[in-house]
Amino acid sequence: MKMKKLPLIFTVFFLTNACQDVKNQVSHNGDRVAVAYEEKEAILQELFVEKGIKWTGFQLFFRVFKHEEELEIWAKNTDTIRFTLVKTYTFCTNSGKLGPKRKEGDFQIPEGFYKINRFNPKSSFHLSLGVDYPNKSDLLLGDKTQPGSDIFIHGACVSVGCISITDDKIKEVYLLANEAKKHGQNAIEVHFFPMKLNGNTIEKLIAKNAEFKQYESFWNDLKIGYDFFEEEKRLFEISIDENGKYRF
Repeated sequence: MKMKKLPLIFTVFFLTNACQDVKNQVSHNGDRVAVAYEEKEAILQELFVEKGIKWTGFQLFFRVFKHEEELEIWAKNTDTIRFTLVKTYTFCTNSGKLGPKRKEGDFQIPEGFYKINRFNPKSSFHLSLGVDYPNKSDLLLGDKTQPGSDIFIHGACVSVGCISITDDKIKEVYLLANEAKKHGQNAIEVHFFPMKLNGNTIEKLIAKNAEFKQYESFWNDLKIGYDFFEEEKRLFEISIDENGKYRF
């Protein structure tokens, strides 16, 4: 999976700035979050009714699949345990290849278990949600001086390591995250996978491309978390040991 070619003006800017999400001044069109609510709130409320989820109290969970180029949004009522798939958004563009992010400037989208830890309503990419990359695992397994940073789910249609889903789609995702935060969810978990790890997917990938052998142990760790959620549709405790391995 190769990064799609970007227009020259974007290439020059983003190669020097990576996925940095500096704050821009809001345009004369008004507050972007307010516009998102005006355009999308009624649509999303109707969707939640269809899914049996209360708009007045819910929690979110995100899953990212790099190969499929999909961002899944899951939700549940605050008084229940299991999540329901609400909507799947396709990437507008992609970058890097299968395998974790290990260094600043490698164009890789991360792989692992993270949280949404910041909101930028004045993003350079319309609206954006920041991911807490690098985590402890990334710091231990990645480049010791420049493991990378500034990973976001955002609008626009350009990526050198972030999840880009267009301005229109980010309005919905940002609005949902904002509502979850208002209901008391301080951190939204987001799990990044190289692809859907069903069955013996990892073995098949390695058989097709020996380069992926280096990720076998790491991907098998991710698969434990993937399989648990696939079966239980609920979240679980995650820790990281002294070697950077995920423990469940």
